[in-house]
Amino acid sequence: MITNKIRILLIEDNETDVVLMKRQIAKIANNAYIQIAIDLNQIESILETSTPDIILCDYNLPTFTGMEVLELAQEIAPFTTFVFVTGSINDEELAAETILNGASGYILKKNMEILHKKLLPYFTAVDKNSVVRTAASRRIAESKETVAILEKFLKTSFRQDQDHKESIRRIKEDLLKIKQRYNAEDS
Repeated sequence: MITNKIRILLIEDNETDVVLMKRQIAKIANNAYIQIAIDLNQIESILETSTPDIILCDYNLPTFTGMEVLELAQEIAPFTTFVFVTGSINDEELAAETILNGASGYILKKNMEILHKKLLPYFTAVDKNSVVRTAASRRIAESKETVAILEKFLKTSFRQDQDHKESIRRIKEDLLKIKQRYNAEDS
């Protein structure tokens, strides 16, 4: 069971399939946030504003194809896991083409009753990547903090260096005045 929050973009025009897929997802992910889209502009907006962790997409949709969605996803969110869940890919060549074009996988709808089992490896990988992203975000925040400390140190050092240079300049001026006075007294 995936317990971390997982954001899913579900691109499916068949309401019955949406309900069945949601039930299957609930069997393996109890903290899933599912957005449903059936319009290419809506999909683009979702990808640009809140990149999902995984995209589940039908292949044949009323006004566009799953390949168009895949191309769009690769352009906007290239690291997002993309899985076709479809009844249309019965042709092995077409299935291979989807993988060659960047899909992470495909699952046939005829396996809807075990969809959760088929999705689990993808969700597990996304979950592991989420943990890695969280750790990376923490390291980035720590690095930014360290950089800020170093910047403050360097600014302070620079000011102190400028103060030291100014003090040395004044000492040299004073030494020059003393030397000039000494030379004037000797003459």
